[in-house]
Formats: sequence, C-alpha cells, structure tokens
Amino acid sequence: MFKWATQLAAAALGIAIGLNPTIAKSQQETEVIFAIPALTLTFTAHFVAEDAGFFKQEGLKVSTRNLVGVASPNAVLAGSADFTMGTGPVFLRAAAQGQRFLAIANLVDRPMVELVLRKDVAEAAGITDKTPPAERAKALKGKTIAIQGVGSIIHAWQRYVANLGGLDVENDVRIAPMDPPAMLPALENKSVDGYATSMPFTTQAVVKGAAVMLVSAVTDAPELLPFAYGLIYTRPETCQAKRDLCARMARAYAAAAKMIQEKPDAVFEILKKRFQRMDPLLLAAAWQAAHKAHAKDIRVTVPQLENSQKVSLAAKLLDPKDALKSYDGLFTDEFLR
Repeated sequence: MFKWATQLAAAALGIAIGLNPTIAKSQQETEVIFAIPALTLTFTAHFVAEDAGFFKQEGLKVSTRNLVGVASPNAVLAGSADFTMGTGPVFLRAAAQGQRFLAIANLVDRPMVELVLRKDVAEAAGITDKTPPAERAKALKGKTIAIQGVGSIIHAWQRYVANLGGLDVENDVRIAPMDPPAMLPALENKSVDGYATSMPFTTQAVVKGAAVMLVSAVTDAPELLPFAYGLIYTRPETCQAKRDLCARMARAYAAAAKMIQEKPDAVFEILKKRFQRMDPLLLAAAWQAAHKAHAKDIRVTVPQLENSQKVSLAAKLLDPKDALKSYDGLFTDEFLR
C-alpha cells in the first residue's frame, strides 16, 4: 500500500451491461470492477464507455466503484478492483515505491486540475487578471485549501502551486480533505479559503463569482505538456494472464476517445445526465475546456510520464533520490494497435 494512502471506502455507482454483437448471446459477459477516484470531467471517457455502450460492445460488464484519491490504485493493488483511471504522478510514485502497474492507454494528455481562491481573499491579496501565476501563488500563505484525497493529483497540485509561490509546502498552507461537491458550500460559508479539484467544480465557483482562478494547470502550466492525466492501468499480471480482457478494455476506451473528439455535443448530453444537479450552462463552460484536454492519440508516451514526475518532485511528494530513471515496463501500446 502507498505509505500516504487513505483507507479504502467503496460505493457502487453504476453498471454498464451488454454483449458484443459479435459474441453469441448465450455467452456470459466478462465482469470487470473499475475503481474511479472522483466524479469529475477527468473521467469523461469512462462515462462515455459506459453510457454509449462501448463496454457492452466488447462483452464487458463493468461495475464502477468510487474510491477517493489513492484508494483507487490501492484497490487494484489489493485485487479488489481490476482497473483504475488515474494520473501519472500517483502512478509513478507507486512505481518508485516498488508497486508497479501497467498502463494501457492515456485518455487525457493535459492536466485538468485547478486551484480557486475565495474572491474576498483574492481581493485582499491584491490579485488581478494581470497578476503572474507565481505571484498569485504567494496568496496561499496561511490559508486553508480544500483538496480531495491526500497523496492524490489534487493534493500534488495544491503543493505544486505553493512551491511555485516560494512557500513551504509542508507548513505554509493548511489542507482540508473533502469531496468536490462539498467544496463550494465550504468556500461560501468561509470554512475554507479556496479549493483544488477538477472541472466542473472549479468552473462552478468562478462562474458564480464566489472565487477567482488562482492557478490552473489547464492554462498556466505549459511546462507540463504533454501529461499523463488519464491513464488506464492495472496490475501487470492481469494483462499477462488475460490479454484479451486488456485488449477489449483498450478498444472500448479507444471508441470513447473517438466519440469525444468527433461528437462532443453527444458526449455533453451524456455528461448532463451524469451531472444532473449542475447548471447546464456552467457544465457546458467546463466541458468546453475539458474537451480540449482529451487526447486524440491515447497511447502512453515517455514525455507524458516525465512531465508527470516533475509535479511530484516540485510538490515534494517524491524524494529526488527515488525518482524513476526509466519507465520501461510501466506501459504498453500493444492493445491499441
């Protein structure tokens, strides 16, 4: 287990069922348990694979479980989940600790995490639209920032931004772990000064005028492109023993990625059902940005992993002496050929 991992807590969220038209109807579906760290637009490809029937076409019955932050990869390590979707920094820190996974695709090649600061706090710090990101980041000193799971990409981004501002990432900023839907209410009642997460929840705070964008990885971090932000991965032995399963999973995600690129409006209709409590106009604004972050080529690459490791190092969640020198054996494009 990751040394910074939280306890596993599972809640079944959805099941996509069906049979591949090329498979005999009498043949039993292959059951797959998929762990997902959060319900944000980062996981659009998974929602599409379920709701547009791409898992069904591959004869897969996928049960999705919401396990916050690093609890998702921990579930895969423990064998209680078969696959997960997550970011390069978490994936690589596990490998650095000897807990090696195998990535078979990367659905998002730009980081989608953002950090917003309560509007009154930003105004008191003198932040304007023209304030450079490094100067904006200094406003985090002494503040309380809500994040998702400790050790997650969200936590790493909060620390990355603090480091960008020259702050002590361990002592200058307080964190308050919570689920994304609870972050805006906590911001509005001034329980926290800001929060880090992914769209649409960051978009929500900015559009409502409750917060300003402090630093967004989407627009303020060109040094991190390309990035491994939507890795589909499992234990290496899974693809060794069940190669056909990994191939079918990869094909389902490839179909979802194609739909995201070619039919974004149809994908948005899927997202509206997934985020029913979100204002459709607000969700549309978030989807416009998130759509651009989704990869056209979903193969995993070394530059994506190199940039992912940069985040862990800058966030001081990875000791330089433990940084990986090679990514051999951690990914394959075999199932996307």
